[in-house]
Amino acid sequence: MKNFIRLSEADNVVTVTTALESGVEVEQVTTVGLVPCTHKIATVKIKQGQVIRKYSQIIGYASTDILPGEHVHTHNVDFCNTSADYEFATDLKSVDVVPETSRDAFMGYRRGNGKVGTRNYIGILTSVNCSATAARMIASAFGPDEMTKYPNVDGVVAFVHGTGCGMAGQGEGFDALQRVLWGYARNPNHAGIVMVGLGCEMNQIDWLLEAYGLKQGPLFKAMNIQDTQGLAKTVETGIEMVRTMLPEANKCQREPCPVSELMVALQCGGSDALSGITANPALGHACDLLVAQGGTAVLAETPEIYGAEHLLTRRACDEKTGQKLVQLIKWWEDYTARNRGSMDNNPSPGNKKGGLTTILEKSLGAAAKGGTTPLNGVYKYAEPVTAKGFTFMDSPGYDPASVTGQIASGCNLVTFTTGRGSAFGSKPSPCVKIATNTEMYKRLIDDMDINAGAMLTENLSLEEKGSEIYQLLLDVASGQQSKSEAQGLGDYEFVPWQIGATM
Repeated sequence: MKNFIRLSEADNVVTVTTALESGVEVEQVTTVGLVPCTHKIATVKIKQGQVIRKYSQIIGYASTDILPGEHVHTHNVDFCNTSADYEFATDLKSVDVVPETSRDAFMGYRRGNGKVGTRNYIGILTSVNCSATAARMIASAFGPDEMTKYPNVDGVVAFVHGTGCGMAGQGEGFDALQRVLWGYARNPNHAGIVMVGLGCEMNQIDWLLEAYGLKQGPLFKAMNIQDTQGLAKTVETGIEMVRTMLPEANKCQREPCPVSELMVALQCGGSDALSGITANPALGHACDLLVAQGGTAVLAETPEIYGAEHLLTRRACDEKTGQKLVQLIKWWEDYTARNRGSMDNNPSPGNKKGGLTTILEKSLGAAAKGGTTPLNGVYKYAEPVTAKGFTFMDSPGYDPASVTGQIASGCNLVTFTTGRGSAFGSKPSPCVKIATNTEMYKRLIDDMDINAGAMLTENLSLEEKGSEIYQLLLDVASGQQSKSEAQGLGDYEFVPWQIGATM
C-alpha cells in the first residue's frame, strides 16, 4: 500500500495512509513536520486565500501560506459557506434495471398492506416522556423465557423519547414527532403496536389516530395512563394487550420476496478521512445494485451533504426534485444562523482527529453513499418515502435522530459506515456496520460487519466490496443477525428530532 492516496489530478492535497515523520517523500514532495495517519498534505504551494481542493472540489481556503509537503488541517484552513449555481438533471446516469423475473430475493415477512418486513417485532410506542416508564415496564415483562414460546417474534421493544409535551401544538416540531410515531406504527418490521400516553400531553394519541387514519384492532392498541387508572393498571393492561398479540404475530412466516421490497437507510457516523475513499463509495456501489433491482435507498443527514448538494442536484430526476434539496439547504443555513451556530460545527472533534477538516470535505465523502443513480425523491424528516430508487430525507447529522427518521419513513434495513468506530444499532430495522479502515475493523471486530479498509490493505476493488455489502444486506434482511443486533443494540437509539422551543 502506498503512503498516500490522490483522488483527482485537480487536487492540491493528498491523503496519507500512515503516520509520517518530517522528511518523508510523498508523491513528488517531502513532508514538513509530523503528519497523522489519514490526514492531508499539500502537494504544491497554496497561498493564503487560495482554494484547497480534494475530490476535485473545494473543501476550504488557506488561512495562511501552505508549503508543499505541509500538513493541511484546521490550523491552516478556513471554512466558507457554499454559494453554488445549481444545475438540475444535468448528470443523469441511466439505470440498467434488472427484469422483475430475474431479480434477487430475500426471505421477508409479507404484511397485509403489501409491505414487506425484515424483522417481526411488537413495538410499544409512547406519545410523551411521561409514559416512558410504563412502556419500558410493559416491554420488560417479555424476557427470553417468555419469548421462547414465540420463535417467529423477534421481541417486544419500547420506543420512548423525551418530548411530546411542552411544545407547540402545531408547526414543524409537532408535525415531525407525529410523522415519527405514525411511521413507526406503520413500519413493516412491526407485527403489532401498543401506543401508551399520559392523557393530558400536547401530543394527543387521538389526534395522531385521526390525522393519519389509524384504527385500533387486534394488532394495534392505544391507551393512556390517566384513563387506565394509573401506572400499575396501565402496565398490567399493556402486558395483556401484548400477550393477545403474540400468538397472532407468531403466525408470520418468512417467504421469498423480491429485493425491490427493500428500503435501505444510508447512514454514516464517527467518520474519518477514509470514509469518502473506501466505505462510502463501496456502499454507494451496493446502493446502485439495489436500485437496479428496483429497491429504494434513503440518504439523509442534510448538514452532511452541505458543500456536495450541487452534485446531487445534477443527479435530480427533474428540477422540481432538485429544488426541494436546495430549499432544505437554505432552511439549514437559516436554522444554524438563528441559533448562532455554523454549518461547519460539524465535523465533530472525532471527525477532525480522523483527518476531516471542514464540513465541505466531510460532505463530499458522505454523499458517496448514494451511489451514481438519479435522485428520484426528496422528503421531509420522517415523511413516507414513496419513490423507488435513490432518494433523500431531511434530517440532522446526529445519527440516532437521523436513523429514527429513516425508519419512520419506511426503511426496513439500515447501513452505517464508520471510520472512528460507533457503537450504534437500531430497532425494529437491523443495522449493518461498515468499517472504513482495517486497523479499526480489527480493534472493534465484535461491532463491525464488513471491512471496507480491505480496499486498501488487500487491494480489493470498489465493485468487489460493494457486491459484498449488497449480499450481506440480503442475508441480514433474511434473518441473519448483524453484529450490533447480536449485541442487543437498538432499544435506546429511538431519538425523534426535536425542532422548536421547549415551553
